[in-house]
Amino acid sequence: MASKVVALPIVGMVLSECAQVGLMIVSKAAMSDGMSSLLFIFYSNALASLLLLPISFIFHRTQRPALTFSVLCGFFLLGLLGCLIQVFGYAGIYYSSPTLATAMLNLVPAFTFILAVTLRVFWHDRMEILDWGSSTSLAKTVGTIASLVGAFVVTFYDGPSLLSTSSLSNVSYKKLLFQQSNWVIGGFLLLVDAVMTSVWVIIQASILKKYPAELILVFFYCFFVSILSAVVCLFVERDLSAWSLKSRTRLFSVLYSGVFGSAFQVGVSTWCLYRTGPVFVSMFKPLGIVISVAVGVIFSGETLFLGRLLGAIIIIVGFYSVLWGKATEAKIDKDLVSSLESSTDQEPLLQNSNEEHNSFVQKIRS
Repeated sequence: MASKVVALPIVGMVLSECAQVGLMIVSKAAMSDGMSSLLFIFYSNALASLLLLPISFIFHRTQRPALTFSVLCGFFLLGLLGCLIQVFGYAGIYYSSPTLATAMLNLVPAFTFILAVTLRVFWHDRMEILDWGSSTSLAKTVGTIASLVGAFVVTFYDGPSLLSTSSLSNVSYKKLLFQQSNWVIGGFLLLVDAVMTSVWVIIQASILKKYPAELILVFFYCFFVSILSAVVCLFVERDLSAWSLKSRTRLFSVLYSGVFGSAFQVGVSTWCLYRTGPVFVSMFKPLGIVISVAVGVIFSGETLFLGRLLGAIIIIVGFYSVLWGKATEAKIDKDLVSSLESSTDQEPLLQNSNEEHNSFVQKIRS
């Protein structure tokens, strides 16, 4: 039964990471076609906002929390930080490659885990409690480290070749996926992107505690990102021809990014974040490098090396460790809440402290 607690979030995050890898590839294609990264950010988030506006308010039509000024300020902060993340991320992809960008995202779980344990952002209780005497905390910690190690094994160690497939695509695709223009600049920009992404995930989780309407949050996030990027584009991109989407590559990239990159990917990851927490969501970032390796082997005829297979196995072991820890914690919390509620019903002498007890139960549930 405990495994069912995280079954849907697992599927959601796998699909989200697949969409993320595709986003990196199409964004590189659009920028290689001469499209500005700022315009790419504007178009994709504007399209996502138009899609999410009716969907979010229809989905949350029965239970829609009040939009207070502080909540709107939180949405704007998410949009501002998200805009900077996309600027640094797409610039890093432009100067390097989607493969390096996927590899650098492997740093997100470590940064997020550290922040979730040590920092208190907008709340008084920690989102992830690290108890070295607890088997669940130890499993999550070991799993996080194992996933990071596996991701870097996939990235930096090849070993002997195991499988070589015939190329199913042209040479230009292979260059698009693996070319590196300026590894140092691109790597630095992607490092900043990984740090800010970890902070963004933590802040997003704290806002969801106050405003548990995931799709509305994603709508306002995309809306503010599109507004901020549009303001910058009006000053930077004075040439009207730069705004053109006549190119099929640009049009397809924007459509994919708006539908799958922003609306779907951010929406699904936010839904998973609300139900599982920031550490669980960030744990799936190393899966991106496995997906990108699979894309390389299947579609561009890349050779499958022992190091990539070994790294993938280590990542899977790390995933299982973290998922077991999260599922076990969820079961323990559920049993504890049920036990406390049962003890209250059976012991009338405790009714005098009912208010204090209910507050404690509510904290456990949250």
